[in-house]
Amino acid sequence: MQLPLYKTSTDQSTRKSRPRVFSSPPLLHSLLIASMAGFLSGIRSLYLSVYNWAVFYGWFQVLYLAIKTLKEYGHEQVYDAVERPLQLAQTAAILEILHSLVGLVRSPVSATLPQIASRLYVTWGILWSFPEARSHVLVSSLVISWSITEIIRYSFFGLKETFGAPPSWLLWLRYSTFLVLYPTGITSEVGLIYIALSYMKASEKYCLRMPNKWNFSFDYFYGAVLVLGIYVPGSPHLYTYMLGQRKKALSKAKTA
Repeated sequence: MQLPLYKTSTDQSTRKSRPRVFSSPPLLHSLLIASMAGFLSGIRSLYLSVYNWAVFYGWFQVLYLAIKTLKEYGHEQVYDAVERPLQLAQTAAILEILHSLVGLVRSPVSATLPQIASRLYVTWGILWSFPEARSHVLVSSLVISWSITEIIRYSFFGLKETFGAPPSWLLWLRYSTFLVLYPTGITSEVGLIYIALSYMKASEKYCLRMPNKWNFSFDYFYGAVLVLGIYVPGSPHLYTYMLGQRKKALSKAKTA
């Protein structure tokens, strides 16, 4: 006859003494991830809001000083009045390339880099480097075209990051004013580079002649000629890209 098996007190105590292993609840894990994502998103929005409004203020200052000086003293004095805020506001755009590279914004680097690079070249490589070009009337058209464009653009992105969406009229301005301001800005850029060519050649500024320890020569004049050559295919390409962006943005706004 088989005797029934009974659990001994030793078995029961052994079972009770075994440590319990608790696994992290999936819901808690998901909440932690969502909370961290929300925190990082908030930091991103705060940073981009501060950046956009700070640069907006810089360009607003440039426009105000340009118009005031143009009215009171003429175009010859415009550059001297706007030099420092212009340099600061335009150089701050370098951060936009970093924003694209690290994924803070959706703008592709291929669209951001050429425009920022060309403006930095004109700001530092032409106007700052060759004072003889500063009194030309094209400086006024350049500064006004740039500043109006950037005031609209940075206020658009500032409102978008701060409140979630800009007003419809600002959306229209963001994707429509370039139709006029882009050609005037590009014409001014090309014109000022061309005007500075004679001063480059005469001064040989930034040129490196042979022989030297690097066994390398560079002529800033021919570099500027090359830049002018890049404007020929580059400007229509960027303008066409912006037309496509305008069509997409305004069509999306109509269906929203």
